[in-house]
Amino acid sequence: MLVRRGDELLVLHRSERQGSYWHSVAGALEAGESWADAAARELEEEVGLVARPVEIAEPYTYSVDKFPDYRHRLPPGTKEILVHNFVVDAPPGWEPRLDWEHDDYRWCTRDEALELLYWPEPKDVLRTL
Repeated sequence: MLVRRGDELLVLHRSERQGSYWHSVAGALEAGESWADAAARELEEEVGLVARPVEIAEPYTYSVDKFPDYRHRLPPGTKEILVHNFVVDAPPGWEPRLDWEHDDYRWCTRDEALELLYWPEPKDVLRTL
């Protein structure tokens, strides 16, 4: 999920336990959640922002092979992870409160965010804005 504050984009650094790379707010569905509900919950959990994200772009999939440590959280036989894309606008002056998954953050221009983001698919979504 992309978090905007005016012309700036929030990029989060995953902690060492999470792979140590730059990413955006992300997470998984919990039982009974809609994609929008999961996005709002993850936003609050990961950065402390209570807001209703808006779905953008087409969903995409990752091969489970990219996430070997994540397999235990998936139903047996799962081969792909489906990702829905959201954007949310943070109020002026708002700063994130990071959870245990992240150890740093930056407010970036679009080009800076494109340089920092690790995965190509979120970069492609960012290019659509």
